Amino acid sequence: MKSSKMQYIIIVGCGRLGSYLANTLSGQVIDIKASTFESLSSEFSGFRVEGDATEYALLKQVKTDKANILIAATREDNVNLMVVQVAKNLFGVQRVMARVFDPRREEIYRDFGIETISPTSIAAAAFLNSLKGSGHPNPESPSK
Repeated sequence: MKSSKMQYIIIVGCGRLGSYLANTLSGQVIDIKASTFESLSSEFSGFRVEGDATEYALLKQVKTDKANILIAATREDNVNLMVVQVAKNLFGVQRVMARVFDPRREEIYRDFGIETISPTSIAAAAFLNSLKGSGHPNPESPSK
């Protein structure tokens, strides 16, 4: 991220996606299970916080009001929505983003001013684009 100002990033959820983002961005990562932090690389220079990010006290403890960006990347759409709404509306986080599995919820999230990434929508679009083309996602690989 190129910026003259230091970015304070909070990532909620340390599964495959959350740990990948945390390793790349070295922000603060929150997860309810300490065991998920094992996914972080040895180069991770951020902070690990074990706890429930749906709890206001925890978000206050991690200084969410100082965050420029909060990304909710848990496996639960409702948790992601709740966390980003609290971050945006109660802590004033400038930019909030949420992973949402159910594509029907994307519009609801956007109505709340939340940026979304839907793995389901992205995968469906990739499959549909592939079907429009040669039928193979990677034209270099022959069908078996």
